[in-house]
Amino acid sequence: MSQPSCPKCQSEYVYPDQNLLICPECGYEWDPVEKEKEDAPLTEKDANGSVLNEGDKVTLVKDLKVKGSSQVLKIGTKALIRRIVEGKDHQLDCKVDGAGEMMVTAAFVKKA
Repeated sequence: MSQPSCPKCQSEYVYPDQNLLICPECGYEWDPVEKEKEDAPLTEKDANGSVLNEGDKVTLVKDLKVKGSSQVLKIGTKALIRRIVEGKDHQLDCKVDGAGEMMVTAAFVKKA
């Protein structure tokens, strides 16, 4: 059974110990299952339950007040998802038409 090489020193002499892989040359230990989870891209779901990814175009499904401003983003305003971040309040870093860069909650958008 072939093991992946060590992510730190690229040694090929990696051996398993229960659910961890261990490198005898540098002493690094890691869980290969956790590494796969970290490499997976973040996704969120929109108001309709569709999966959102980075680069998707979305539209607002609700009028949103911009925090710290008197500006209001109207229903149907289009935005481009730059990146998805982990967070409780605002998960989407978007470029919103007419408003610039801002964070938006995934529940207030739908895929365009």
